[in-house]
Amino acid sequence: MSVVEGITAGELQKDVRKITSETEAAEVRARVKSMLSGTLSADQAVQIALLNNRGLQAAFNELGVSEAQMIEASLPPSPTISLARLSAGGLALEIERSVLQNVLGLLTLPRRREIAEIQFRQAQLRATNEVLKTAAETRRTYYRAVAAGQTVILLKKARLVAESLSDLATKLGETGALNRINQARQHEFYAQVSHQLAVAILRHRTERDRLARLMGLWGDDVKYRLPDELRVLPGNAMRREEIESEAVASRVDLQLARLELESLAKSYGLTRATRFINVLEVRAMSNSEWDRVVENGTSSTEKLPWRGFEVEFQIPIYDFGEARTRGAAEAYRRAINRLADKAINVRGEAREAYQSYRGAYDIAKLYSGKLVPLRDVISEEMLLQYNGMLADLFELLGDVRARNQTNVAAIEALRDFWLSTVDLQTAVVGGGGDAALIGEGGAQMVAADSGGGH
Repeated sequence: MSVVEGITAGELQKDVRKITSETEAAEVRARVKSMLSGTLSADQAVQIALLNNRGLQAAFNELGVSEAQMIEASLPPSPTISLARLSAGGLALEIERSVLQNVLGLLTLPRRREIAEIQFRQAQLRATNEVLKTAAETRRTYYRAVAAGQTVILLKKARLVAESLSDLATKLGETGALNRINQARQHEFYAQVSHQLAVAILRHRTERDRLARLMGLWGDDVKYRLPDELRVLPGNAMRREEIESEAVASRVDLQLARLELESLAKSYGLTRATRFINVLEVRAMSNSEWDRVVENGTSSTEKLPWRGFEVEFQIPIYDFGEARTRGAAEAYRRAINRLADKAINVRGEAREAYQSYRGAYDIAKLYSGKLVPLRDVISEEMLLQYNGMLADLFELLGDVRARNQTNVAAIEALRDFWLSTVDLQTAVVGGGGDAALIGEGGAQMVAADSGGGH
């Protein structure tokens, strides 16, 4: 867990734990309960997910399996011991003892150990990517849930206004001061706001449930509290002048691709070294024979000991190992091209994520700095004109409708900005969905080149 913990602490400023006992589980549970006792922040939601997500714990268990496989691959091949007993009607008895050792496996052990260690480092990075992926998805869902809740609060207030306008339109219609078409417009606005509110409530509940699943919550814990509003926009946007260099140096999936290339390079060398001999085994044998000899009416037993050894090897006489060597070479070249392609994509993704971040910041800044304040001024003036009988109810309705649209769009713009910050971190550090598939290309080659025999 050292690599996982190091990257998580450095990039996320969070800690992770692999739960292996009831005591550790109780400690994690108490910590989660403490964070759930108040209003959750985005950082707390991520920390709960890193501690309490069972899928993440399964990834850590998978890492433990990979560690055991690395240790197993680093050990010499075990010898095979056989015993045989043969008799011939009580007149002869033969006992055969032999020890079979895979010599090629012993000779290639150092290189296979290096490959196994590289593949274990890949497993560590895959587990780290799962941590980063879980953290990013939790943060995204958190922002969506808070934004949905903020929209619900806004639309509830808007529905009260729409209901008041609808009631007023009904009363004016009864006096004849408002015709039927304008009455219908007021009632339609109330129905539209009610529909928007129902959709917002459904979205809010859905996002809360998704967030609860990511945090590993169930039962009464799903009643956690979220803030009513998103965090305000920061005063200045981040400046990332060396965004491409940061991504190339830090991306976990790119590190996985580099390790895959290193593993395949060593596997390729092992394949070339063993291209002419696939199996090399030595068998040490010891036989003992007892023969019953009868001379002059007297029987005796004569023991004949045998000692020796047997060497068994397999030579690929039909292709002289060229097929295996060519396959290893093509796999190595494929890894080179994949690494180059991945590096280009990482650079492009980092640039795109930063451009999206800056664009989302400018849009949210436009709403919070200009559009929302201007709409507030317009609404205040419109209300004054309506009270002074300088504007009619229909004009007031249009202003309320426009104000609702602006406020909802402002919430969505702020939500998109915070989502873009998560996407930017993912583009620089990692946490995408494809890294788990990287770094497994050379795994089969180690078994093929291990010199395995019978």
